[in-house]
Amino acid sequence: MNRLIGMMITLVLLASATNIANAQAQAFQFALIGDMPYSKVEEQQFATLIAALNTKELAFVVHVGDMQLDARIYNANPSFASIPCNDEYDAWFLSMLQRIRHPVVVTPGDNDWTDCHFLTVRKADPLERLSKVRATFFPDGKSLGQRTISVESQGTDKQFAKFVENLRWSMGGVTFATLHIVGSEDNFGRTPEMDVEQLERKAASITWMKQAFARAKADNSRGLVLMTQANPAFENHWPAGQRALYSSMVVGTKPPEILQPSPFDDYINALAEEMESYDKPIAFLHGDTHRFRIDHSLYSIKTNRRFENFVRVETYGSPDIHWVKVTADPDDPQLFRFDPQIVPDNVANHRK
Repeated sequence: MNRLIGMMITLVLLASATNIANAQAQAFQFALIGDMPYSKVEEQQFATLIAALNTKELAFVVHVGDMQLDARIYNANPSFASIPCNDEYDAWFLSMLQRIRHPVVVTPGDNDWTDCHFLTVRKADPLERLSKVRATFFPDGKSLGQRTISVESQGTDKQFAKFVENLRWSMGGVTFATLHIVGSEDNFGRTPEMDVEQLERKAASITWMKQAFARAKADNSRGLVLMTQANPAFENHWPAGQRALYSSMVVGTKPPEILQPSPFDDYINALAEEMESYDKPIAFLHGDTHRFRIDHSLYSIKTNRRFENFVRVETYGSPDIHWVKVTADPDDPQLFRFDPQIVPDNVANHRK
């Protein structure tokens, strides 16, 4: 009898393991959005986009920052948009994200805190706004959205306790991580206090990036997805011939003879270093410059060739209120597929 019970337990465990393996082998989709909404009109279009997302079966939705208008644009035309850089707007935007029936993850953008010092209608301190963003959009251990997923935060590391916005999770055998890197020169070069903030956050984000690679390797993940707001300008790190060819596509332009240092250099150098020993597919997803694009944008210092397993995707942004569907398919040798999703009611041209 004991032997029979043991065999039955073994069969149950084997069946459970098989079910887990089958679940991890299934393809799944998630949505990539960012840099929206920037105006009162786009607030309505954002609601339309949310409705479209809610009709899909998605593992989660990620918003890669700039959840509101640049304060400088608001100053020039206050009737154009809601006032950015305040608790009321953040609460409204959180309520919009909570209308999404899927898990939702965000990473901050420069409009959300860095550029708030430009606001003239009321005082908005960037570091105070950053604290509010962290408190509003990053609940302990879980995502936003009507259905939540568990996430790991860098804030659980005592050395980086304030960086609750750097998140990591695993799904379908793929490792995901957000990195708090923002446009507007990553908040560097403004004031001594801002430079201290940038250097501290950069150290935290680079550490989190390296730990994401280490976790992906330790878990034997099928691939890795890194998500951030800033476009780090990979082109500045291309071989000279490739930079010249890229610039020649715009008549009358040429690349600078001497490249100036950038606040993003250390991020790209650390990323390229990790890529030298990582041969699984990796997707780097960002916003910032509002140009939907997919390319192999990272070069190896050792070979002067593109990393074929590295794909950069920039999502739509204002005024284009659309999204990108990302599929992770274990049966696809490239693992990731990227499909632009145009929301019909938000189309600007050829309206019927």
